[in-house]
Amino acid sequence: MSWTDERVELLKKMWGEGQSASQIAKELGGVTRNAVIGKVHRLGLSNRAGSGASAAAAKADPKPKPTPKAKAEPKPQPKTEPAIKPAPAPETKSTLPARKQIIPAGQPLPPQPSANEISPEALAKVNEIEKKAKKISLMELTERTCKWPVGDPATDNFWFCGLPVQQGKPYCEAHVGVAFQPMSSRRDRRR
Repeated sequence: MSWTDERVELLKKMWGEGQSASQIAKELGGVTRNAVIGKVHRLGLSNRAGSGASAAAAKADPKPKPTPKAKAEPKPQPKTEPAIKPAPAPETKSTLPARKQIIPAGQPLPPQPSANEISPEALAKVNEIEKKAKKISLMELTERTCKWPVGDPATDNFWFCGLPVQQGKPYCEAHVGVAFQPMSSRRDRRR
């Protein structure tokens, strides 16, 4: 269905007469009620209140609508004032450089400090397991292979463990021991 000039004129005429979008859709055929409503909206036809008086009221309606828009414009200005007030944000940013810097893509990652949060027993187990790992690529991963990443993804030395997973987990038994630690044990190690 396309909106020919004749169909658009019929739509305008029927809309002006106060017929519903459903009635217009039935009369036009091959068009839905929503398509009629959309076309009425795109054509900028009035929200009918009756007859000729509604057309005059419809012409008056668009004029008051821009003024609320103009009133809406000053509202963002008060919003920008509070945005200026959070000047303490740069002060908090001055404390952030003490944290890790963001490393651009393609650059090797520095050693990760998370190893000190992992128990030595779990680390020893992971080191032994990684010697036996299948060292598979991303494309070789399945729901049954351990998805623990090893190495820097930006290098050719990057691989996934690939050993059989623990049921219901994405990793093998050794990597589950590292990835899923009880909250209390992690808190204890930080203190």
